Order: sequence, then C-alpha cells, then structure tokens
Amino acid sequence: MKNRDIYLIGLNHKTASVEVREKFALTDCKHLEAGVIPVGGCIKEVMVLSTCNRVEILAVGEGDGVISHIISCWADARGQKLDDLEPYVYRHKGLDAVQHLFTVASSLDSLVVGEPQILGQLKSAYHEAVQHNATKVILNRLLHKAFSVAKRVRTETGVASSAVSISYAAVELAKRIFGDMGNYSAMLIGAGEMAELAATHLLNNGIRKIYVANRTFERGQQLACQFNGEAVPFSDLFNQLEKVDIIISSTGAHEAIIRAKDIRNVLKKRKNRPMFFIDIAVPRDIDPDVNGLDNVYLYDIDDLKEVVEENLAQRQEEAQKAREIVGQETRTFGRWLRSLELQPTIVDLVARSEAIVEEELARCMKRLDGANGETEKILRAALTAAARKFNHEPISFLKRRHEEEEAGARYIDITRRMFNLDNDPVDENAHRSRRNHHSCTAAGDDA
Repeated sequence: MKNRDIYLIGLNHKTASVEVREKFALTDCKHLEAGVIPVGGCIKEVMVLSTCNRVEILAVGEGDGVISHIISCWADARGQKLDDLEPYVYRHKGLDAVQHLFTVASSLDSLVVGEPQILGQLKSAYHEAVQHNATKVILNRLLHKAFSVAKRVRTETGVASSAVSISYAAVELAKRIFGDMGNYSAMLIGAGEMAELAATHLLNNGIRKIYVANRTFERGQQLACQFNGEAVPFSDLFNQLEKVDIIISSTGAHEAIIRAKDIRNVLKKRKNRPMFFIDIAVPRDIDPDVNGLDNVYLYDIDDLKEVVEENLAQRQEEAQKAREIVGQETRTFGRWLRSLELQPTIVDLVARSEAIVEEELARCMKRLDGANGETEKILRAALTAAARKFNHEPISFLKRRHEEEEAGARYIDITRRMFNLDNDPVDENAHRSRRNHHSCTAAGDDA
C-alpha cells in the first residue's frame, strides 16, 4: 500500500465543449482489454466512465507519474495530441477523488442536477471493469460506497424531486420554439433510454405523431408501439425526414450520420418548411454544418444549459443538503482508507511478537529438559498473553491516531522503526542471543 492512492482524471461539460468531449470520448474504446488504461505497472486498478457529458478515469495507482501516465494513455487511445487534451482535464487525488466520485454518483455534478441516468451509467462502467478484472479491494469498496451515497442523497433530500432529464430539456426547448406542439410531428433517431424519455415528454406536450428510426428495426418498433408511433427503416431515414418538423437524435454512432447535403435535399421536398434538430449524442450525430442551412435550427447538448439552469435554481437548497451528505460519506471512506494503511503495521507487530513467543518458548523448553506437553501449553499461554498485553497499548494508540490523516502516517512510520518491523526477524537472532540471561532464568533455576 506504500505510495498507493486513488486518482480521478477527467473532463466534463463544465471544462470542455461538446467538440472537445466528442474528440476524447471513450464510448467506442472503453473496453479495458483494448488497452486504454491497462492494469499493470503504476496502475493497480482502473475504471473508465464515458457519457455524453463526461469522460472520467478512476484508478488506484502507485508511485510517481500516475496522472501523466493516465492522460498520455487517454490521448493515445483517441489518436490525439497530449497538448490538445491537457487544458480541459481536471485531476483529483486521494479524498478529493473520492468526493468527486460521490458528487458525480449523486448527480450533483451533472448538467441536469438530480437526473437519475448517471447512476446507471456509473454502474455499467463498474460492471465493465469488474468483467475484465480491473478492480480490486479499493475500487470495489469505493464504487459500492458511491452507489450507497447516491441512494442516501435521493432518499434524504429532494434534489431529484423536480429534476429534468436531458431529454426533457430538449423537448422543453422545442416547445419554446413551436409553442403548441399539437400541429407538429417528431422523429426520434435512436431507441435507447434518452429516446424513450424524449418520447414520453413529447407525448405529454401533445405532439401529433412520433416516428422512430433505429439501426435495429425491431427495437425501433418496440419503442414506437409503446408510444403509439411509427417505426421507419433506418436505411430510409432521409425520405422519412420529409414528414417531420422536430428531430431528436441520440444514437451511439462514432461519427455524424446526418450531413448538410442530406438535409438540403429534404428541405427541397418540404418546400423549405422549418426543421428543428436537437442533437443530444456525444459524439454528435448531426454535422454542425447543418446549422448553416436556411430554415434549419440545430441545437446540441451544450445549448440546453439555459433550460437546465432554470431548473437548477429551484433545487439549490436541496443540493446543498446533498453536498453535506457527500462530505460526511467522504470522511467516513477516508477513515477506512487510512485503516488499510494501518493494517499491515498491526499485522507485522503481532507477527513479530508471535515469532518472539515461539523463539522464547523453544528456549525455555530446552532448558526445562523433560518437561511435558502440559508445561509447554501453560508456558505458551503465558507468553502469548504477555505479548498480547504488550501489543495492546501501541496498537490502540495507532488506531486512535490513524484518523488524523497526516499524524496517522507519521505514527505508523515511527512504530515501524521503533519495533524494527521492516527487517527480517532472523536478523535479530544474534541480538537476542546476547539477552539469553534475561530469558527464563528463574524457570531454569527452579528446575
């Protein structure tokens, strides 16, 4: 555990634009076995979280250079220059990393504070890491703690009670532009959770009809049926766009699927009636050049912030309560982390005393020539009890002090040097032999 710590490196909607986020997204190469951030060397445990609004790498690392190694691996995985990534990256270490993770899990760092999707995304990322044996004791404990913190925040505060989703914000933006939506139809491109939420909000706002285009037609049919809509073949997407006024796209494509030349042809068929596009995918589904066309209004995920900020203002008081919970739970986890640092010293101290007990017992039994097994049993019990009593005070002292972050580490170091715990006990045999006259002298005389 020496020099081993928790690291969290990332970028999000606060530090990087959607252009930067899509450039460094790891959604298409997050599998750990692909070598994004391989376990080995200075990296002992790792998990990658990549969503439309953030990319974060959580790791347990050892030694110097952990942060620079992670950032370098990240840039390499995306085939990008390190200098293009570093200005947008935040770096957390130790309890700062723990607190940031708890904040993210509790949806306090989301674009939409209180939205539930991030917790599911975090669980999926953790499952992925576990599947590839990339997590061990520390990250396993940390992630399970993060899930329980998120549950506590949702249970004990109202931070999620009026939360909007990205999909809600997208539909709200459409409503502001179109007003009464009863005269308009919408196309959902993609049939995942975002699309399902968008369909719910569109129906709640009286949309005339919903079309669904998905690469897997059967999944598109399922979603369309759920909302009394119509599924269209993905291969026929541009012919179908002629029918709709509002397009919300949220696929997992690795590059743009809609380009200006495609929409130019659609507009001709529509006789230039306006089209409203909302791209909530990262990487983006719709080429930004589409926005240069007349009668086309294109918004991406960063354009939803105004809607989201209005919602956030209503929940600041509850968010503050949630942050207090995160702070409490971070301190609790910190105590557990420090107990890990303490445990090897306690184990070594007990092992040293047990070795001394065995050595002195053997010496006593040799002097007590002819002593039976009962005598050995009594002597062992006495020596073990003495060793336990001797260890009690230093161990109790260390346990009290380990909660003091800096002082705890200092006292561990002093204890290890005082009891010579970093040397092989065998090295002390010569020293102990010079103290033989102190061992069992009385027992020998009585014999």
